[in-house]
Amino acid sequence: MEKNGGNKRGTNRVSAKRRMQALGLVYILLLTGIAVPKAEGAEKGGAACAAESLDVTEKAEDQKTERKKAEGGENAEAPCIALTFDDGPSTAYTPVLLDGLKERGVHATFFLIGKNIEQGDNADIVKRMYEEGHLIGNHTYSHVEITKLDDESAYKEISRTNELIEGITGARVEFMRPPFGSWQKELEARVQVIPVMWTVDPLDWATENVDEIVNKVVTEVEENDMILLHDCYDSSVKAALRIIDLLQAEGYRFVTADELITG
Repeated sequence: MEKNGGNKRGTNRVSAKRRMQALGLVYILLLTGIAVPKAEGAEKGGAACAAESLDVTEKAEDQKTERKKAEGGENAEAPCIALTFDDGPSTAYTPVLLDGLKERGVHATFFLIGKNIEQGDNADIVKRMYEEGHLIGNHTYSHVEITKLDDESAYKEISRTNELIEGITGARVEFMRPPFGSWQKELEARVQVIPVMWTVDPLDWATENVDEIVNKVVTEVEENDMILLHDCYDSSVKAALRIIDLLQAEGYRFVTADELITG
C-alpha cells in the first residue's frame, strides 16, 4: 500500500528521480560535445560541470537525511495516525493490549466508561495506562447518549467520570468521546473537554472476525486518520496489534489523539 510524503519509499523515489535527472544532464552535455565541435578544454569543462552537478545533488540528499536525523530521525516525517479505544477498561483484555502496545513502542488513546473504572482492580489498569504514556479520555459514566438527557444529567455523566480518572492519574481530563458520536456543544464550556470523533470505524464490536477488522482498517486508513476500536473484545485487541504491525511496516507513526488534533 503506497502512501504520501512521509513514506520512506516515496522519499527514495524522489532521490532516485533527482539522480536520474543529474545523469540525464551528463548525457546531454556529452552528446552535445559529440554533435557540435568544441575545443578539448571546453568538452572537459562541460563534463566536469555535469559531474559537479551530480555531486551537488547527492550532497543535498545527504544533508537532507542528516537534518532528518537531527530532528528525530526519518520517522519524524512519517504520516501520523491515532489508535483510539472505547468502552474500557476491561479486566480481561485491556492489560493484554497494553502489553502489546508497550512491546511495539506505541501510545494509544483510551476513552473510559466511569462505571467500568470502578469494577474490581480496573483503577490499577487506568494508572498503568497513564504511567505508560497513553492518553486517557472520558466516555461518560454509563455509556449513554447524552443528547437524550437533560443538561444536568448529561453534565453528571461527564463530570463523574472525569473525577474518577483524575483521582487516579492526578491529571485533568481534557478530551472525551461522546457515545454514538452525539454531542451537546453547549456542554463544552461547562465541562471543559474537547469532543473527539473518528474517521475509520471497522465496526469491530459487531464481529469476532479478526481478519475482517484488520482488512477494513489497513485498506481505508490514510494520514491523520483516527481509528475507532474497543478494548473490551478479544478479537479487537488481536486485530489492533496486527494493524500496528502492518501499518508500521508501511511507514506510519502512531500518536495519541491530542497530538493528531493539535498537529
